[in-house]
Amino acid sequence: MNTEVKQKIEQLLEPLLENDKFFVVDIKVSLSKVHSKVTILLDSDEGIKIDECTAISRKLGVDIDEMMPEKYTLEVSSPGVDIPLKSDRMYRKNVGRSLKITLKDGSELKGVLESVGSEEIIIIEDKKRKKKEEIVPMSIPFVNIKESQVIISFK
Repeated sequence: MNTEVKQKIEQLLEPLLENDKFFVVDIKVSLSKVHSKVTILLDSDEGIKIDECTAISRKLGVDIDEMMPEKYTLEVSSPGVDIPLKSDRMYRKNVGRSLKITLKDGSELKGVLESVGSEEIIIIEDKKRKKKEEIVPMSIPFVNIKESQVIISFK
């Protein structure tokens, strides 16, 4: 049932994304007999503002009211920095930032995201930059990536 509700929410969201200005990062649906919760994370290439989240939430809330059987909470917000990168748009938005990349084989890499292609990302590994070795961009296919996260620096 969660999958059905999630798909219906995606359909209801589509016309509210302003012709692809905004994109869906994640939708979580937690159904309960007492109090259900729908959490939607949205973003855009320039970021999303609180008032934009509020406007989408209000419009979406009217449609969700009709499909949710019981009391529920709807939360529409932007993703935090701790949210893993899941789409090429999220990667493109973070070009120039440092990433921690976990590959499907379990190995980890850290480096600066140089560019994003249709099937891979290009990074420059931190360890090569720190050792002042020859900087050679490294291509990592999306299919090999388990998870990528932005590294926040407070320096």
